[in-house]
Amino acid sequence: MAKKTKTYIKENPKSMLMVKSAFAQMKSFKLIPITNDCPFVECLFSPREKMMVIIGKYMKGSYHMVQKLDDNGDPIPVKGKPRQNGNKFKEERRLVDTCSEHYIVTEEEIRDFIDMFAVNPDAISLDEFFLAEESNIVGGTAETPIITV
Repeated sequence: MAKKTKTYIKENPKSMLMVKSAFAQMKSFKLIPITNDCPFVECLFSPREKMMVIIGKYMKGSYHMVQKLDDNGDPIPVKGKPRQNGNKFKEERRLVDTCSEHYIVTEEEIRDFIDMFAVNPDAISLDEFFLAEESNIVGGTAETPIITV
């Protein structure tokens, strides 16, 4: 029996383009918005974790440690030994607006998401990203980068 097409996939507007990319120096893909009404900034696939990271347009406040700056905008150095985290500059905790992040961890839901939002869901074969770890390795070892600087 054929797999039943999910109605929510057909009802959503396709507002992203799937392109080849790199993530943590490994071969990957990502989705980029092609319309102004797309609710996402970008969607990245992490091949090591086999997880889709979705960065939304909607902002939310979250606390981050940021460097303290002097009147010239330069970081203020710590007097004496560096901070416990090894940072050599003074830091302070600030509420910063950041984009919302979501994570999809199952292969089926990642494929459904791509079918829902990508105008070109067949542009890249997703099978190569969900194969066994040893067949997804570039250059013979998992630690070999595909991008060199």
